Amino acid sequence: MRALVVDDSKPARSIVARTLGDLRFDCTEAGNGQEALAALAAGGRPDLITVNWHMPVMDGIELVRRLRREPTYRSLPILMISTEHEQERIAVAQQAGIDDYLAKPFTAAAFTRKLVDLGVVAEPAPTARREPIGVLICDDSATIRGILSATLGADPEIKVAGAAVNGAACLDMIPTARPDLVLLDVEMPVMDGITTLREIRRRFGKLPVVMFSSLTERGAKATVDALLAGANDYVAKPAGLDAADVAARIRADVIGRIKAIVPRGSGGGREPARPASGVPVPPRGARQERIQGVVVAVSTGGPTALAEVLPAFVPDARVPILVVQHMPAFFTAHLAERLAKTGGLPVREAVDGEPARPGEVLLAPGGRHMELTGDARQPRIRLTDEPPENSCRPAADVLFRSAARLWGAGTLGVVLTGMGRDGLAGSRAIVAAGGGVIAQDELSSVVWGMPGEIVRAGLADTVLPLAQVGVEVALRLKRRGG
Repeated sequence: MRALVVDDSKPARSIVARTLGDLRFDCTEAGNGQEALAALAAGGRPDLITVNWHMPVMDGIELVRRLRREPTYRSLPILMISTEHEQERIAVAQQAGIDDYLAKPFTAAAFTRKLVDLGVVAEPAPTARREPIGVLICDDSATIRGILSATLGADPEIKVAGAAVNGAACLDMIPTARPDLVLLDVEMPVMDGITTLREIRRRFGKLPVVMFSSLTERGAKATVDALLAGANDYVAKPAGLDAADVAARIRADVIGRIKAIVPRGSGGGREPARPASGVPVPPRGARQERIQGVVVAVSTGGPTALAEVLPAFVPDARVPILVVQHMPAFFTAHLAERLAKTGGLPVREAVDGEPARPGEVLLAPGGRHMELTGDARQPRIRLTDEPPENSCRPAADVLFRSAARLWGAGTLGVVLTGMGRDGLAGSRAIVAAGGGVIAQDELSSVVWGMPGEIVRAGLADTVLPLAQVGVEVALRLKRRGG
């Protein structure tokens, strides 16, 4: 395999060439567009070109345009690696003919991911964790600590790194216990869970934290606050059950979340992305139909994702925005309230029979499916107690299918971080109707389950880091009248 690396910065070229070398590429380097053309004339067609945007003599955009005019290079994979972060600027590069874009600075993993998505290299086999996942338990109940310790410790892929009676003790234990994840109670004496979480974020960066909370209204409000403060996920604390039932609930609800958030990397790994069978995916930017509504699916890591994505496009949106966040009753109302308060956005929990109004964000209530009825111009909300889909109620598939039926090619789906595959069947319906689907990328997802399924099925017309998702929605709404 051969690659041409084009960048006016020698250190940048060296980093790219070294990473490609590790992937067994033979690299040729060029300092600007003219040098790149000379290298191609001398060495022939490579398997890949990486190109910077801003360079003297001939910049990357002009180089890409010249290459795409030549039949020899029209299908050549071109990855632009540059410092531009604005989606409008990236769109200029896409229109010039690049296949994908990677913003500087980047990690080797992000670079490799782009090459996999381009089909230039195969999906790398994940590296197996040699040690079990270390979990630090923090709960003021000795009974709960004991059951958690025994149940988690019985799983061969998990070890209990320690058990703390309150938040202050937890913070003291982290440097020595060095856990991979903290399982944190919400309500505790001395230092509560939310205060502890904020200190973990301040002192220990992105150490994964799962909140362990009660399903009371008070517990729901505190858990939503914790999720917006940076908790990765939450698990409902079993109540009124004997020790055997509590242990069974922990095995069913807690262990799966721990393994999803801190993957061990064992097994054969994910299958590489591929087009969906029988579902045509239009090329990027090909859709011109007016967007009539935005539907969003999100689960694990959702509250912080919504807090970042919604403010980027909701204030100027002139279409309804409907969201399915996997949460039980009590939780969704508090989440809507907090999103509305902190972001100054028109967000609230949906009510059965009400109209879906332009510029308003409606959240599916916990425990109920939400779908659209009526006609495209005057859609209304229908809430049902139909059986769960994908073990979820509300389920994004229910909402997405109804949006595709009502709005057809005017539907824009957004699939953000979350466990499982909810949203996959609904995204198929949106794409089959001519609509578009945006998926969050793996590196910025807490769990790349739901968006990963969309990408691997070939249904996502754009895959973006979380910070760019809201901007992309705003740009599409601006271009297509939404």
